[in-house]
Amino acid sequence: MIKRLAQTSQSPYLPHDLLWGFAPRHLPADAPTWVAEALCVEPPVVVRRAQGVAGMIAVGVRGQSRDQRFACWMPLTAVTGCVRPEQLIELQQARKQRDWPLFEALAQLTGPLNQSGLRWGICGSLGFQLASAIEVTHPASDLDLLIRAERPMSRSQAKTLLALLDNAPAAVDVQLQCPAGAVALREWASGSSKVMLKTQTQPLLVSDPWAHECAVA
Repeated sequence: MIKRLAQTSQSPYLPHDLLWGFAPRHLPADAPTWVAEALCVEPPVVVRRAQGVAGMIAVGVRGQSRDQRFACWMPLTAVTGCVRPEQLIELQQARKQRDWPLFEALAQLTGPLNQSGLRWGICGSLGFQLASAIEVTHPASDLDLLIRAERPMSRSQAKTLLALLDNAPAAVDVQLQCPAGAVALREWASGSSKVMLKTQTQPLLVSDPWAHECAVA
């Protein structure tokens, strides 16, 4: 079983981190019924991008169906553990997996990504499933990955990496986590003069996701 990283109110949580400790009592009064039902099995919630609120962290609750997603706020004091996408690389090798395209894609890409020197991890539905042991993937599920791109990645490097992903047996979506936000690897590799940078406050069209003017709000 993967070790959950203990966190304190002084430690930052990052988008795509999975947090434990969120309970029905933390829900707003207008939350749909399915949200409280989903929390009965004590699943993790995922950190989402939103402008900060003192003492709170923006999270999302996941239900059984694809359309069941609920955005809310979690008290920092309620967090009992955290699992980051990078931690799930080792866990996916230890857990029994189905003979589905996304698992084949992950097995195919793990070696090359590890050898690339990039810091990467698993997020999305498979990340949630690996961390919680709650099955939410299906045979047609995409593979969602995250790359920590603190330093600029060249367009040519992005194209080389994208070519590797496009040879995988399942659709693979990769987000580059830059200091100011996240940009899709496919969009950065496209050569477009402007790309969409998802920040804590709003999406921005920028020419360079790593530029100083894109400082975190």
